[in-house]
Amino acid sequence: MHSFVRSCKKLQEDEAARLFHQMASAVAHCHDNGLVLRDIKLRKFVFKNADRSVIMLDGLEDARLLRGEDESLSDKHGCPAYVSPEVLCASSCYSGRAADVWSLGVMLYTMLMGRYPFHDLEPRSLFSKIRRGHFSLPDSLTPKARCLIRSVLHRDPVRRLTSRDILDHPWLSPENLSPGSGRGTDGNDASDQKVPDTPTTEEPSGFSF
Repeated sequence: MHSFVRSCKKLQEDEAARLFHQMASAVAHCHDNGLVLRDIKLRKFVFKNADRSVIMLDGLEDARLLRGEDESLSDKHGCPAYVSPEVLCASSCYSGRAADVWSLGVMLYTMLMGRYPFHDLEPRSLFSKIRRGHFSLPDSLTPKARCLIRSVLHRDPVRRLTSRDILDHPWLSPENLSPGSGRGTDGNDASDQKVPDTPTTEEPSGFSF
C-alpha cells in the first residue's frame, strides 16, 4: 500500500474509502479478539489480487494479545510517523487499541493527502509535532472525510473513535463505498512533505521501530 499510494501521489476519496474500509475492518476484527497490532502502517497492508481491489494485513509479528479487559501497554513500539501522542509519554501506560486507531488515522490522511500529517527529518521535532497534534485539512476534502480524520487523529485517546466506530462512520457508508461515488483531492502545496520512499528517521532510544 505504501508503494501504491506513493505512485498515485494521493487517492481519490471513493478509492481511499474502499481500501481504508478493508484496513479498518481487519483492525476491528483483531481488536474484537483481544489482539493489538502496535505497528500499523501502510507497508503492513498488501494487495491480494491483480486489480488492486482487495487488501490484507501482512503479518502479526508485532501484535500483542491482551489479557482480560486490561488493554494498557507500557512498551514503546511503532513506526515514528505513525506513533500516537500518548505512546510518546514515557511516564504512563496507554491504550493499545486507541494507539492502533491513531495509526489508522495517519494511514487515512496519507492516502488522501499524499503526505504524512506529521513529518520531520529530526525525530525530536517529529515527536514534538505529534504531541501537539496540529495538522491541516484542505477544503477539497469532503466534510465527512475531514470529520473522520479529525475523529481518529484526536489527541485525547478517550475521545478517539474505536475501530468499530470507524466502520460506522458516514464516510464509510455503503453508498460512499460504491465505485465513482467520491471526488478527488486536488489541493497540493508544493512545499508539503511527501510520503518518503524509505524511512528517514533514526531509531531514538527507548523505542522499538
